[in-house]
Amino acid sequence: RAAVANDSFPWLPRPRQRVLIAIAPDAARFRTWVGPNAPEWGAALAFPESRRIVMHGRGGSADAGDPLEVLRHELANLALHERLGNKAPRWFDEGYASVAAREWRRDDVLAANVALALKGTPSLDELEEGFHGGAVAAQSAYALSYRAVTELASLDQERGLSLFFQYWADGSTFDRAVRQAFGLTLSGFEKEFQKRTSRRYGGLALFADFSIAMLVLMVLLLPFFFARRARDRRRLRAMIAADEAAERAEQRSAIAMLLSEIRSEGAGPSSTAPDES
Repeated sequence: RAAVANDSFPWLPRPRQRVLIAIAPDAARFRTWVGPNAPEWGAALAFPESRRIVMHGRGGSADAGDPLEVLRHELANLALHERLGNKAPRWFDEGYASVAAREWRRDDVLAANVALALKGTPSLDELEEGFHGGAVAAQSAYALSYRAVTELASLDQERGLSLFFQYWADGSTFDRAVRQAFGLTLSGFEKEFQKRTSRRYGGLALFADFSIAMLVLMVLLLPFFFARRARDRRRLRAMIAADEAAERAEQRSAIAMLLSEIRSEGAGPSSTAPDES
């Protein structure tokens, strides 16, 4: 019902091909349906050649994400393939699907990606390789792909990617379609994308990493801080007790001296009567 109610995708004509959506009842059935070559971290997969989507059902873990958002993402993959065939590189395919599914939380991954601050934004070729580097690298690749497609669409505020898709579908290469639609080369867009992404998210990631490091440092130092405070309190109590003992000793000494003087005055020489001749 959700797919039928929302069956169009940004800058693309309404898809016309029929799609089979297979919802796996459990994790074992999901792995069987997607095959042995699918990544372990995948929440759903689209198979463009067979027009099929396989996704987790109610037995999926929390990592499987919002089912409607995941479904929208995979349907966008198929809609793009229906328009362009196998032309789109992986980063553009996944980035476009994330934009179509309104996966705004992808930016949160970039805001905490310290590699952006330390190494800078990867090139588009390096971004393509990120999907094969494990779950963490793939999440970063998805987020950067989302950002790259968003940046590309922003070059034409009125038409977005509509004209670009038209040129690309009509036989132009990716680079040529970018030049025809936006008036700049692919390498020029790539440099601008890298610069803007690093400027926007690199500082946030570094700040987030610094904040996390400070939090960890505080957690590590707290036991020492409390131990030192306890030791200082013990020392203070010992100093106060010593001062009080010294004060009591001084008082006792003063009292003893006063009593001694009083006794000395009371035991002085007695007066005798003068001799009478």
